[in-house]
Amino acid sequence: MPITVTAPEGVLTPAGEREILPRLSAALIEASGATGNPFFTAIVGGTVHVLPPHHIYAGGANRPVVMVELKLPNIGLGSIEARKDFITAASGIVAGLCVPGHRPENTWINIVNAPDGGWGIGNRQYTGDALVAAATAASH
Repeated sequence: MPITVTAPEGVLTPAGEREILPRLSAALIEASGATGNPFFTAIVGGTVHVLPPHHIYAGGANRPVVMVELKLPNIGLGSIEARKDFITAASGIVAGLCVPGHRPENTWINIVNAPDGGWGIGNRQYTGDALVAAATAASH
């Protein structure tokens, strides 16, 4: 379940650039109720893109926005409460890893869902039921 963080240079602290993905991954795993599940943990990953500040825009103007995009199968974070828990945790993580003065309205979190069967690892397609079955089997 890829997490993509895009931030302008100088907004995340140096430690923040290193720590943001592990912390967001842990927040996703926790919000999903999958802490300790080896199958679920193994399929959470992501990238951090640090771009020159003049490459980040919001409202048609250059702005220091940190964007967190989470791509999930349609069963991921299946309730409003679970999505809220992740967004709250992710916002706090970003705030704690940015330089002083980063404003909360410059942190954007977006959750995107793939349709059923639109999720794959390697050459294997997973439906929502298949993902649940694999995660359930790994928890026993």
